[in-house]
Amino acid sequence: MFKIGRTKLKTIGPEESLTKAEIRSKILLRLKTQKEEDRNRKSTIIKDKLLRNKVFKKAKIIMFYIAFGGEVNTKEMIREAQKTGKLICVPVYRKDKETMQPAIFEDHAKLKKGPYGVLEPVIEVMLKPEDLDLVIVPGLAFDKQGKRLGRGKGCYDRFLRTLSKKASSIGLAYDFQILPLVPTAKHDCSVHNIIFS
Repeated sequence: MFKIGRTKLKTIGPEESLTKAEIRSKILLRLKTQKEEDRNRKSTIIKDKLLRNKVFKKAKIIMFYIAFGGEVNTKEMIREAQKTGKLICVPVYRKDKETMQPAIFEDHAKLKKGPYGVLEPVIEVMLKPEDLDLVIVPGLAFDKQGKRLGRGKGCYDRFLRTLSKKASSIGLAYDFQILPLVPTAKHDCSVHNIIFS
């Protein structure tokens, strides 16, 4: 079942008629030009909503992403989740296989840049995707049905298909990333829930 937060949606135009590439271009520009104070304020609101979320509260093993390129900041969310005793992991990318795996993320872990410029733990202690209860998913755009548009590599689409049936997924986004309709192909994976501000 798909759920979306109760916040009123603000859309940024007739995106339903745009191609994936055009939507990516528009959203990347908005992410790049969004003021830092707006990014921080909205990320805090999203963090508070996530911490109150029933699925999040119940989950014991959670995979977060480490934000880059103006994405919703997950740093404080990860800290708060670790304080409550949840086991946190983050994706480690395997460029040769075009896949990613969850690696345990300890507090104050040393990080290095991965193949796509995303930070990853230097010391890799891997989990299996089927061990996860919840995956926090980044995206460039989402729609009300939970359809997601990523950066075009397909890593999350492939990864989400490997989760167990008990696992859930939550997309995090700013209000301008929620569109009336996201164009999708057969291989694209939706998320179960979206939290945005």
